[in-house]
Amino acid sequence: MGPTLSEPARGERRVMDTGRPPTPRPVFHVLAGAENPVGRRVPVGHHGPMNWTAPEAARISPPPVGDERTLLESWLEFHRQTLLHKCAGLTPEQLVLRGAEPSSMSLLGLVRHMTEVERAWFRIRFAGERLGFLYCDVEDNPDGDFDDTDAGGAEADFAAFTREIELARAAAAGHALEETFHHSHRQVDMSLRWVYLHMIEEYARHNGHADLLRERVDGATGT
Repeated sequence: MGPTLSEPARGERRVMDTGRPPTPRPVFHVLAGAENPVGRRVPVGHHGPMNWTAPEAARISPPPVGDERTLLESWLEFHRQTLLHKCAGLTPEQLVLRGAEPSSMSLLGLVRHMTEVERAWFRIRFAGERLGFLYCDVEDNPDGDFDDTDAGGAEADFAAFTREIELARAAAAGHALEETFHHSHRQVDMSLRWVYLHMIEEYARHNGHADLLRERVDGATGT
């Protein structure tokens, strides 16, 4: 067993057709020369070698006793931070490694996927915000979150994940768990309670994937 680190499959694909084009992806340019001998794509505004590594997460264990809302929010937050914890300390190049071929899954792909999932369930479906997706096109590129990972965009992708979580929290704040919305693709009414439970399940599956992917990258294991 390798050095100790920390711990959720590929969940539901984007199925909601918003009728609008997806949000533009981050802009990149290519650096050349000694600093970038392989022509790596680098986010605009970044110059020189990329020293960024995935930051550590501040995980707080959910309380053993509490009301339903407190427990749902605490467990979802724990799983959000667990995904970040499984990526902590890795370089962009390590984050894009696909350690379970032929699957296109990588740690960065999981972060990008959960960014889309947070956006879809809390903002597009529950709050009814008129948004496209960040990485995927439902018709032409449904798996862009996994398939189009690029080491040069890792820092921007992590920032997008953090921002989307903040916006998801805001979208749910002040709403009762019993509040419902209509899922246009499934043609069924769903509650905010269901969204919380589904998100916990979604993260739990993917954090299991993250465990295995991290171990393939550097041997780190743990909860």
